[in-house]
Amino acid sequence: MNQHKFSARVGVLMVLVLIMIGIFTGTMYNLQITKAQDDDSAPPGSTTYRTRISAARGQILDCNGNVLVGNRAAFSLSIVNEVLFNSSDPNESLRKLANMCHSLGLEFVDHFPVTKEKPYRYTTQDYSSEWNGYFTDFIIERGWDTDISAPQLIRYLKDRYNIPETWSEEEARRVISLRYELQLRYSTNLPVYTLLKDVDSSALASLTELNTPGLVVNTTTTRVYNTEYAAHILGYIGLMNPEEWEFYQDYDYSMDAYVGKTGLEEAFELELHGTDGLLETTISEDGTILEEHYIEEPIAGSNVELSIDLNLQRIAEDELEKMILNLRENGLNGTDSGKDAEGGAVVAMSVKTGEVLACCSYPTYDLSTYFENYNEILEQDFDPLYNRALQAPYPPGSIFKMVTTIAAIDSGAIEPHTQIYDKGIYDRFSDAAYYPRCMLWTTQGLTHGSINVMEALAVSCNYYFYEAAWLTGMDAIDAVSKAFGLGESTGIELYEDIGRRANADTKAELYDGEGSYWYGGDTVSAAIGQSENRFTPLQLCSYVSALANKGTRYNATFLKRVISADYQQLLYENTPTIASQLEISDKAYQACIDGMRMATNSTIGTSYSLFYDYPIPVCAKTGTAEHGSGGSDNASFVIFAPADDPQIAITIYLEKGAQGGNLGNIAKPILDAYFSASGSIDTVPGENELS
Repeated sequence: MNQHKFSARVGVLMVLVLIMIGIFTGTMYNLQITKAQDDDSAPPGSTTYRTRISAARGQILDCNGNVLVGNRAAFSLSIVNEVLFNSSDPNESLRKLANMCHSLGLEFVDHFPVTKEKPYRYTTQDYSSEWNGYFTDFIIERGWDTDISAPQLIRYLKDRYNIPETWSEEEARRVISLRYELQLRYSTNLPVYTLLKDVDSSALASLTELNTPGLVVNTTTTRVYNTEYAAHILGYIGLMNPEEWEFYQDYDYSMDAYVGKTGLEEAFELELHGTDGLLETTISEDGTILEEHYIEEPIAGSNVELSIDLNLQRIAEDELEKMILNLRENGLNGTDSGKDAEGGAVVAMSVKTGEVLACCSYPTYDLSTYFENYNEILEQDFDPLYNRALQAPYPPGSIFKMVTTIAAIDSGAIEPHTQIYDKGIYDRFSDAAYYPRCMLWTTQGLTHGSINVMEALAVSCNYYFYEAAWLTGMDAIDAVSKAFGLGESTGIELYEDIGRRANADTKAELYDGEGSYWYGGDTVSAAIGQSENRFTPLQLCSYVSALANKGTRYNATFLKRVISADYQQLLYENTPTIASQLEISDKAYQACIDGMRMATNSTIGTSYSLFYDYPIPVCAKTGTAEHGSGGSDNASFVIFAPADDPQIAITIYLEKGAQGGNLGNIAKPILDAYFSASGSIDTVPGENELS
């Protein structure tokens, strides 16, 4: 803060404003004024306004009460229409103001739909929305043809606004924008224009020293992010676009209101926004405030408490990043596999409620510097803005095999102890020259021999599930897959990709001709999580949670509860909602539990080395999935614990992560932290450090 740049007047103003912020706890003086009824008691020459006072936005908290997104004191600058245009030279005042903004690198709100530089052209072709409809009305009201070209419009407005020919083209264009913004608000009975929000102290001093008639300093709040984590789910706020304005005006939003643009800021906008107040102000001819009082007090937005546990979120993000960076540098077990690792995701969920405890996507970004670093973020590899956890449908690989297990047993195709001999190469489709192989045969030239379904899950034998699927049929497998919510909405509050299930209908929609036909080879491929199966990490976590719940799938949710701004009243308590119920026989369920348990506590298991001595019994399944784009295979991993009374489920997915067994290294510290917090195991050093 450059205090030496302040005049005494500005310094005193800021002190007074900070005192007001303490009194009104974040009330936003985002002035949007409607003229009050004539008041015979008002002093001669004065004007009385009723001003919308925007409420402070609610906070977003994690499940332990940590404030993830809050507010801080800030300043905004607004222009009172009537005061400005009652002054001697409004254009000159606006020119100086616009030039100062330009020199300070500040961009004011500009909805005038013409480019800022020559050659002038329109920036939108869509005038059907209500907001852009104001521009059409603006043209018609002045008797101009709606087909007027952008350069001609600029010429007309220069003449209409009496802009001197001596001004530069840039200066004229800036003032036209300001005049348009002021007119736009006046036409909608809001004759105050919020020029700038969150103005720093140095810029505030420079701008107020211009003594622009009608320029008002407002106390306000701005969003502050107290964590570098959870960027993909928290989201950010911004000015409304035309479509948003059409929607939110029905909720009495002002045109200059900031709204949630992405993430939970958008999902819970109506809870967070609050209710605007109304302040009546009387000003003299020179803009001096003579009197003001509230007609309606603003009501701050509600606080939204999430199911997210910041500690688990931190661990998930850090471990995911560490794993990917290590693979890129060292490969998997010293090989080149995994050196091309790209992105990934982790989702942790409460089995009993569907509450999402952690949800991360890599690469990520920092919300607190999002706008400053936006162009840099766009240039980074692997799209940091892409929320892989909710929007990236992947082939699941072998973590899908529990679906096939249940379908096979409950359709009567196999029993839990049915033995199938793994011959390495599955030759049922030799006539079609299609020879799917067991991974052990592909990598080592060996087979698993004669095994049952529990052992097949533990060692992840593809051959076993090829034959089980052939005996079962795709319809039964697809029915179980659908009941587990795969290829269906999870019910989450944010936008998600629905993905797709491998079946005859899906293939027919995707391909033409003979490529659209469903063959037996498609069935055996789908049974091991390949073919056209594409599911998001969130869907996969929801599926595993439902499996742990013996078929009961809950809607996934980020919301725990909504609390009043003063934390004194519980406004809404989110309760678990059953999304679907799959009837699973005891023997099919136990086969899955035993197989996934063997994966972690039997020497043959794919996760034995990581979890054989873990103090909590866990059930896990590893997966490796081909993806068709070359390079290392994708890697997947699911786990839930405790095995005998599941509470938490975790899904991890790595693009080109090479092998799913390695991903248990991410899940283990998440489980450590979760069970340490509940007192189930001893505290792990450093686990309670929050950022």
